[in-house]
Amino acid sequence: MSGARCRTLYPFSGERHGQGLRFAAGELITLLQVPDGGWWEGEKEDGLRGWFPASYVQLLEKPGMVPPPPGEESQTVVLPPGWQSYLSPQGRRYYVNTATNVNGYHTSGTPAHPPETAHMSVRKSTGDSQNLGSSSPGKKHSKENTITINCVTFPHPDTMPEQQLLKPTEWSYCDYFWADKKDPQGNGTVAGFELLLQKQLKGKQMQKEMSEFIRERIKIEEEYAKNLAKLSQNSLAAQEEGSLGEAWAQVKKSLADEAEVHLKFSAKLHSEVEKPLMNFRENFKKDMKKCDHHIADLRKQLASRYAAVEKARKALTERQRDLEMKTQQLEIKLSNKTEEDIKKARRKSTQAGDDLMRCVDLYNQAQSKWFEEMVTTTLELERLEVERVEMIRQHLCQYTQLRHETDMFNQSTVEPVDQLLRKVDPAKDRELWVREHKTGNIRPVDMEI
Repeated sequence: MSGARCRTLYPFSGERHGQGLRFAAGELITLLQVPDGGWWEGEKEDGLRGWFPASYVQLLEKPGMVPPPPGEESQTVVLPPGWQSYLSPQGRRYYVNTATNVNGYHTSGTPAHPPETAHMSVRKSTGDSQNLGSSSPGKKHSKENTITINCVTFPHPDTMPEQQLLKPTEWSYCDYFWADKKDPQGNGTVAGFELLLQKQLKGKQMQKEMSEFIRERIKIEEEYAKNLAKLSQNSLAAQEEGSLGEAWAQVKKSLADEAEVHLKFSAKLHSEVEKPLMNFRENFKKDMKKCDHHIADLRKQLASRYAAVEKARKALTERQRDLEMKTQQLEIKLSNKTEEDIKKARRKSTQAGDDLMRCVDLYNQAQSKWFEEMVTTTLELERLEVERVEMIRQHLCQYTQLRHETDMFNQSTVEPVDQLLRKVDPAKDRELWVREHKTGNIRPVDMEI
């Protein structure tokens, strides 16, 4: 319908709208844009352009003649006797029978029923329904370029270029968790932010389990040290003598030294690995719940604003329908009462449009707030995850370092054993023993007669 002309029925100041077109009653306007939502863009004869309520103008069209359907431009459809064709403020064709006062919509270029049919009801096509943001002159989003998912509006991928990432090439949390994800069990959907929270809480649980694992390792070390110390006190082979006896005594002593090494190792594991893992972000779960409640509250507010928009949209549709019906009655039969009713209907329609714009603005503010908090919070979760992983890596490195040190200390406990074993000399041991325990070196001789 762009390019068509219309005549203003009532004056419009346009002061309450930043792109409003001011005009007086009776002016001619050329239409530039006719989107759904009840606001059109047009140009006056003096060249001024702007937006105005569609209910303030009437399209110029000859009664009794309608444009042909698409593909039949050369034909002209003649209406049955008594019928006249008009266009509603939304560009929807309707017909009025001046003899029976029957009226109705139809899309084929002819009245919905023959002249003798009565009690035709007025109905609107689904294509006339409002969509979010379309009622404001500055908001040109429509069903064709936006989609709404769980009360959040997104650009339609088929009509808009792909949005630029906030942190390109980084696979950041703030870029990939805006929509919801289907639950693998098929029980509904999970919000993207909820997935991030689940990952954070799972990471905290993994950290706790690592701490418990180290604790079990400490118990093993403590038990091992206790058994080594007990074994070092065993009296088996305690009577071995000589250099071999010294080496054997050193073997038993090395067990006591090794037990001490493992006790120190377990103590360091507790203080330098287990305890930091356990105490890192003790209030982490509580902090995550705060984040969850904060974002959830913003989503609830967003859903509430969306419901208000839908309610205002429905109210505007009803007011426009009421205005159209009263306009039809005015065209059929002029009366002071009808003119007064149409003025009231016009005021209510304009008020409903203003209410819708206000609700849309509040919704957009709520969505902007949610967007800002999502970016801020997801980036914080990303930072916390990096910090957690780095902390665990450092403490596991400390574990391996302590393990290497323990091996070195254990090696040092057996070095004296090795040295004494190299000095074991059976001949020397025999000499020492003989010197200490000899009974005489005079050998017996044969008896003489």
